[in-house]
Amino acid sequence: MKFFLLTDNTDTLMGMRLVGIEGVVIHERQEVLAELDKAVNNKEYAVLLITTKLVNQCPDVISELKLKLRTPIIVEIPDRHGSTDVGEQIDKYVSDAIGVKLRGGQ
Repeated sequence: MKFFLLTDNTDTLMGMRLVGIEGVVIHERQEVLAELDKAVNNKEYAVLLITTKLVNQCPDVISELKLKLRTPIIVEIPDRHGSTDVGEQIDKYVSDAIGVKLRGGQ
């Protein structure tokens, strides 16, 4: 079982390759959807890493896959800008999964 990376940045891919994780650099929504489809249907992949910028291009699709798939596990990783609050993303994921809002709004 392997890790696989979907990223919008070549530096991220190079860093992951240093630890043995292969992946692809993509930028457009259609590319994300196509590569995501290939990755989730590849039985060798246990964990699919996706940068925040790519997750934000198709959050509905990725949320649905996270809820329905046993494997691969889809994990959002911060992009090079680090501008997102991963804690909020986790809260949203859990809220979607159980149907209950965990935190109060802003």
